[in-house]
Amino acid sequence: MLFFAIAALRRLAYRLGLFKSERLPVPVVVVGNIIAGGAGKTPLTLWLAQRLVAAGRKPGIVSRGYGRDSDDIRKVGAGATALDVGDEPLLLARRSGCPVYVGSDRAAAARALLAAHPDCDLILCDDGLQHYRLQHDVEIAVIDRRGMMNGWPLPAGPLREPASRLEHVDALVLNDTLHAPLSSVPTFAMRLAGQRFYRLDDPRITCAARDLAGQTLHAVAGIGEPQRFFDHLATLGLKAEHHAFPDHHRYLAADLKFAGNALLMTEKDALKCAGLCALPIWVLPVDAVVEPDLARHVLDILEKNTNGPAPA
Repeated sequence: MLFFAIAALRRLAYRLGLFKSERLPVPVVVVGNIIAGGAGKTPLTLWLAQRLVAAGRKPGIVSRGYGRDSDDIRKVGAGATALDVGDEPLLLARRSGCPVYVGSDRAAAARALLAAHPDCDLILCDDGLQHYRLQHDVEIAVIDRRGMMNGWPLPAGPLREPASRLEHVDALVLNDTLHAPLSSVPTFAMRLAGQRFYRLDDPRITCAARDLAGQTLHAVAGIGEPQRFFDHLATLGLKAEHHAFPDHHRYLAADLKFAGNALLMTEKDALKCAGLCALPIWVLPVDAVVEPDLARHVLDILEKNTNGPAPA
């Protein structure tokens, strides 16, 4: 209860202007959640970035860069590693083609991005729903099949803010679940799709799930909900011994010392595992599938905010 009270007072202080909040010269779209841990924010951010680019926008992406060695502001450049910038920003930079900057101060990271890329006309925040120092124009909350879990705030449960916070977002995205906690907020369905693997040591080599069937396989996942990856493999018809690790885990060779034919892992984990395992490592990239068109919903909100009456 103390945690909830502090969270509510903090948010109120920003709304009343007691704490400084910064507005950028371009709109800010936040993809976040109210529970601690991954719920599918990064795949959704990637999907949204790709759709906005297709619609003619020029988004940049900012992230805290959780799990890296420092908190300074930096661009996710070509030679960056997960230890430098974090695993999720590195994945976003490689797959989105958009400029990505990391920093614990997301407002400062966004300013640095805009200074280096003045053609950028929109900022996407991967996580940051509770980062009120940066004003938000559109808020998207992701909920996965775990829901609110035990419903308790940190540290007794997973909630960063009360469930009532969801009443104030612009969209709810249900990742692999049909349960919508609210009916008053526009709701979108999301699932992760991926069927073809590539070899970590040579991404030009790919295979289908059927090519791995019948082998002695080990599946590794250090994501918000490892079971989601294991279940995905099962839907592809693959049987593997499961090895779950904490989210953003820093792998050592000892973690991947298995006897068998091959190791299966997520793209996020693979960023930290090159050269650590004697077995062939097969990586399964996934893409978000979102229905109906969330990108159109976001663009409609931004257009309304641009063309509508000035705020009181």
